[in-house]
Amino acid sequence: MNKPLGVWFPTVRTTTGTDVFTERLVKGLNRKGIKAEIFWLPPHAEYAPWLVSVPEPPKWATVVHVNTWLHSRFLPRALPVIATLHHSIHDPILRPYKGWARAAYHRWWIAPNERRVMKHVDQTVAVSHFAAKIARRTLADIPMQVIHNGIDTQKFLPPGDRAPHQPFRLLYVGSWMARKGVDLLAPIMKELGKGYELYFTGGPAAESNKLEMPENMYDLGRLTTADAVIAAMQSADALLFPSRSEGFGLVAAEAMACGLPVIATRGSSLVEVVQNGLTGTLCEKDNIQCFAAIARKLASKPDLLSSLAYAGRKYVIDHFTNEAMEEAYIELYQHLVRYKSGSNATSDTAQLPSTSVRHNG
Repeated sequence: MNKPLGVWFPTVRTTTGTDVFTERLVKGLNRKGIKAEIFWLPPHAEYAPWLVSVPEPPKWATVVHVNTWLHSRFLPRALPVIATLHHSIHDPILRPYKGWARAAYHRWWIAPNERRVMKHVDQTVAVSHFAAKIARRTLADIPMQVIHNGIDTQKFLPPGDRAPHQPFRLLYVGSWMARKGVDLLAPIMKELGKGYELYFTGGPAAESNKLEMPENMYDLGRLTTADAVIAAMQSADALLFPSRSEGFGLVAAEAMACGLPVIATRGSSLVEVVQNGLTGTLCEKDNIQCFAAIARKLASKPDLLSSLAYAGRKYVIDHFTNEAMEEAYIELYQHLVRYKSGSNATSDTAQLPSTSVRHNG
């Protein structure tokens, strides 16, 4: 008798978006009656995996779901395994923004491990077509499916009554690092001057930059809960997101779900999330004048702001819901379990039916 589908998630707790992804997916699977659990590994399992005992999969598990950063030491051998690729950190354009230590860590530790993982798991899933392209170019040229990340559109909502603020209120949400374009925020706000303000998630990481910041920038610290992120998005007029490379661009999609027009960089996965001119505006990378000009345009045209807000939320509902993500993964789990339990099962998953979620923009 076949066991019911059960999904086990061994993962390193990183306090990043990958944790959020795993927690949301597990919650959604359980809500649908599919048993799913996370096994949290300590942070040092990433860089010193030999100091961490390898956990045994629970007896109820029929498939294992990991992310590509999980060290290959922790990959189960007796069950089918899916790995999700969340990032684009090996994008060549990011090399000048990493610093030598981070660049070396990515090149000599993370990349070789990701190659091992991607070659040994039964299926690799990328969160965007861009992430898949970068991974094929820099890690392993293997078949990959694309399943976009999902947003809880019942929780990420526009406020009941939104009117443009005076001053016009921009928001940046993200880690304080160069690849996110945080070095552009102060020049943009200096260019905008009075009549505009930026609330940003900085905290201790941003302290060394504050002497260079104009008075119209305000540090929100770290937003550690979804409710805090939603509150910030509901109290802003537009998202300012000059990131140089994104694996998916979850913040942009969440902002659109909250009815917040997005001003972002044209490139990476952001072109899969933001429809230029319809749900937001995309500027050339590092173009400070463009980011400032679009902010001025939105501040001066409330009707445009409103139409972008409406179209952005609709686009997320049509393309990036939790429901769509969950159903795509469930279909993939079921295909994989059936395939691996067949009498001629091998590690070649190219024969698996495609459940790729295509971008229609």
